[in-house]
Amino acid sequence: MTETPAHPAPGGVWRRWLLGAATAAALVWAVFHFGELTAFAQLLRRAQPAWLALALALQILTYVSVSAGWGLVLARARSPRSLWVLTPIAVTKLFADQAMPTAGLGGNIVLIDQLRRLGVARGTAVAALLVSLIGYYLAYAALALVMLLLLWMHDHATPLMVGLVTTFLLVALSVPALALWLRGRGGKPLPTVVERIGPVRLLLQTLGQAPADLVADRRLIAGVAACNGLVFLIDAATLLACRLALGGDASFATSFIALMMASIVATLGPVPLGLGTFEATCTATQHLLGVPLEQSFTATIVLRLLTLWAPMLPGLALLHLSPRGRPNRSRLAGRPSGHRRRS
Repeated sequence: MTETPAHPAPGGVWRRWLLGAATAAALVWAVFHFGELTAFAQLLRRAQPAWLALALALQILTYVSVSAGWGLVLARARSPRSLWVLTPIAVTKLFADQAMPTAGLGGNIVLIDQLRRLGVARGTAVAALLVSLIGYYLAYAALALVMLLLLWMHDHATPLMVGLVTTFLLVALSVPALALWLRGRGGKPLPTVVERIGPVRLLLQTLGQAPADLVADRRLIAGVAACNGLVFLIDAATLLACRLALGGDASFATSFIALMMASIVATLGPVPLGLGTFEATCTATQHLLGVPLEQSFTATIVLRLLTLWAPMLPGLALLHLSPRGRPNRSRLAGRPSGHRRRS
């Protein structure tokens, strides 16, 4: 019997390119942020270890919560995967988003690629990404309204804050609408100008592969939104734990308001990852609500250490590892795989 010649895996080129670029980006980041890492170490010496341990445990829960959202979509598509194998993908996705902050493109490539390596169909992987994106912004918008209500109750709902939240709500609701519109195009012909732009053409073709029954499942979207909303609440609890580690107050409302306002400013701002804008807004909001300035700043820096910088090395290491799952038969045969979802 003649042996079928081997074919390269469809995602192999993307994976090698992404891994090399992410590694280079991580090295550049380490060089330019070495002074910050030293300052972080000095700040941590002043903190109470027990509260810092709680903050770290809470951050681990954020990856579990994100993975649970993907797991809901995979289970709905009858392609379930355990949190044990999905959670490391959440870490690698965060690393790719941070190492190459290109509107989440790097992280999305990582997510789809690693779900495919787990044997998940391509359309299902794309649906996981779309439903996760929709759920994320719906949860984000709902919690922004809750934050605005809390500000009003504290008599701190200034016109500037109301304007920022209103602008953000327009953005937050337009992103899911745009994603659903792009999905609804399916395989329709693209304008000639768009056809000539490779990345845009690839994006539209990819989004069109998501199964409509998954993307339109309201109960599924609500469940994924709850998982994403839990991440914001856990991040607020992490900020609270950081402040308690420094001997501060125990107001969760203050932490929640500061985290949401800082996240909104970082989302609307032009700076990748909100570097500088998040820290300034989070510090100023805590101080506005009665937290001493130095304590607000230090707690914010520790929070950013845990949410942004601490996952860099684990994310880089995990990116080199392949998630284990069922072999993808269509890939082994040199044919495109079936439907998959991405988050």
